[in-house]
Amino acid sequence: MNDLSNHERAIELLQELGLKEYEAKAFVALTRLPQGTAKEISEISEVPRTRVYDAVRVLETKGLVEIQHASPQRFRAVSIDEAAETLRREYEERADSLRTTLREVEPAIPTEETEVTHEVWALSGASGITSRTQQLVDESDREVILVIGDESAYTPELRERLRAAEDRGVSVVIGITEESLRERVERDLPDAKVFVSGLEWLSSSVETGDETVIGRLLLVDRNTILVSSFHEAVGDGHDHEQAVFGRGFDNGLVAIVRRLMSTGLLSNVDP
Repeated sequence: MNDLSNHERAIELLQELGLKEYEAKAFVALTRLPQGTAKEISEISEVPRTRVYDAVRVLETKGLVEIQHASPQRFRAVSIDEAAETLRREYEERADSLRTTLREVEPAIPTEETEVTHEVWALSGASGITSRTQQLVDESDREVILVIGDESAYTPELRERLRAAEDRGVSVVIGITEESLRERVERDLPDAKVFVSGLEWLSSSVETGDETVIGRLLLVDRNTILVSSFHEAVGDGHDHEQAVFGRGFDNGLVAIVRRLMSTGLLSNVDP
């Protein structure tokens, strides 16, 4: 059952990386064979034999399959590492092309540049929230204060962004709600101020029946904040993570969070 699950997951991932269904199925089938004919690929992949040839030709043009022009033709997949690297490069090239193209799209309604002093936005989903957290850290000029309410929020990517902020001379303060994470963060970010936060309300409350957990609480340059949360009762809560972030020193949401962090967090840090 586990093998079947891995098989199906591999096909799904290949489709997410740009392959069509029959192409993904044919490639996964070939990774299970030293080499194979169209008939053998069809039997393993359940791709109609007449469609195997089309799928393999596409895979060949992508550099994922090699063809032996015998009778019958035989096919074999490149190594898994080579295939993954090829698809990674293609994915990154598409992302870079998309970024460039979107930037060149003309706005529907030209607007004058105005300085934004008040804004609050909502985000949903761990992927988007993680990306925005990293972006805000990248934009920091003076100070980053981050409370990690759930250990999964401390990703390798976030660690590297925090290191880069330190290299720019940004003051980094990390509050940890779990002692088990403190040693790792101190080892990763030796120049940061790291301590176990006193903000107990970040975790769910058994007394009140509130199962909301604060995943991350970020304050950048004292004028931009991000707060994310999820519910423990919802299966894999991180799939349902939600967040709000706001900018502007006079923004009420920013002011409230700044004051809460100043009393519950900064009081534990030497000035």
